[in-house]
Amino acid sequence: MMLNIVIMAAGKGTRMKSALPKVLHRLAHQSLLHHVLDTALALMADRIITVTGHGADAVEAAVRATAPEVRFARQMPQLGTGHAVQQAMPELTQSDSGHAVTLILNGDTPLIQASTTQALIDACGGKQLALLTIVMGSEAEAAGLGRIVRSDAGISGNDAGISGNDASIVAIVEHKDASPAQRAIVETYTGVMAVPTAHLKKWLGQLKNDNAQKEYYLTDIVAMAVADGVTVVAAHPSSDTEVLGVNSPLQLADLERRYQRSRAVAFMEAGVRLADPARFDVRGHLECGLDVEIDVNCIFEGCVTLGDNVRIGPHCVIKNAAIGADTIVAAFTHIDGEKLGVKVGLDARIGPFARLRPGADLGDEVHIGNFVEVKNSSMAKGAKANHLAYLGDAVLGERVNFGAGSITANYDGANKHRTVIGADVHVGSNCVLVAPVSLGAGATIGGGSTITKDAPAAALTVARGKQVTLSGWVRPVKQTG
Repeated sequence: MMLNIVIMAAGKGTRMKSALPKVLHRLAHQSLLHHVLDTALALMADRIITVTGHGADAVEAAVRATAPEVRFARQMPQLGTGHAVQQAMPELTQSDSGHAVTLILNGDTPLIQASTTQALIDACGGKQLALLTIVMGSEAEAAGLGRIVRSDAGISGNDAGISGNDASIVAIVEHKDASPAQRAIVETYTGVMAVPTAHLKKWLGQLKNDNAQKEYYLTDIVAMAVADGVTVVAAHPSSDTEVLGVNSPLQLADLERRYQRSRAVAFMEAGVRLADPARFDVRGHLECGLDVEIDVNCIFEGCVTLGDNVRIGPHCVIKNAAIGADTIVAAFTHIDGEKLGVKVGLDARIGPFARLRPGADLGDEVHIGNFVEVKNSSMAKGAKANHLAYLGDAVLGERVNFGAGSITANYDGANKHRTVIGADVHVGSNCVLVAPVSLGAGATIGGGSTITKDAPAAALTVARGKQVTLSGWVRPVKQTG
């Protein structure tokens, strides 16, 4: 059976009060629409069509960057949900036998799960109209949502009521068009449905806009299905979080916290110790070994791997990095691997207040201390830079001690150059190593030196001005009057 997926992403999102199209606002560092696309792609659909409208160029460009196989249909102007799906009709495909299902998703409902949508597709089976519904706790909670009207003995017509899931669905009534009796119904439509494609094409052609909004409602096809003798069934999400849409910054923030809480629970159930699950953010993929401990207010972005017994101190930001077992990352450390990534070996000590940039490759038992920055450099086992240092485009051998306040001057104003430091080198405090330069194994660099030439192995190299004392010198005083 062939599967089409139509994602509705044409709305402006006026309540977001933003120039950015609503579906491009981000949750967990990924656009709302991309969350929905991830679900759609997991279903292995034959065709995915995104309906764009407001900010169409920006939305389509964002989708093409990560999912070039997705097709587009534009809705200009926006005349309702039914009108939106009408624009996608020419892109819908079906098999020669006519068996195909079209799944309708919303681009501003980011946390819908593939398992839920697959259950809805299965309920449709290419023969029935399947709606994703949810029962709200009260009429107030259902306000603004389309009501699921079911048949019930003794009640008929527009005031048909709810009689449990055993009563057949006869219509969806939008809140603005609902009677007082219908507004008392607490089973609501989530905006997600699975429809036999052949029926959908027929019903879309019959839509009318004789309603309070003068729009073409996709939900009107429920009554058409009933009239045609097509059974209308319901499936349900695992929780309301799956079907919550985003229409305002407040709703986006609420959904972000719900998402992060669910991630935190999953990690804790897998054995990760979180100091406070309410102060924990994953904005990508995080993989943790055994006995990992994470303190408060830590953010993980991109792809991050933490080995066994890793401890992450408070207020750390870690992006695109692999951190080896038994390593401690102390408070306020910032690790950003970007595209090159950052690697940290076993039993290392990083921070506090350290910064690891793209291409930092640190071996086992390396120490990086407070206010030390490492970029595009490798440090072999046991190397240390404990205080106030910069290492850029450098190679450090085993057991190197890089002194406080020392730097590699790797940029000449036009090109980057490398510094090579052999094993067991000691670089004193406040040194400048002007690349390209090499320090031989076992060399010692005297504090305050500016090294512009290679330093030989196992020798002391000092390059600084001679100390002079002037007796009888008088310090200047401020002139007055």
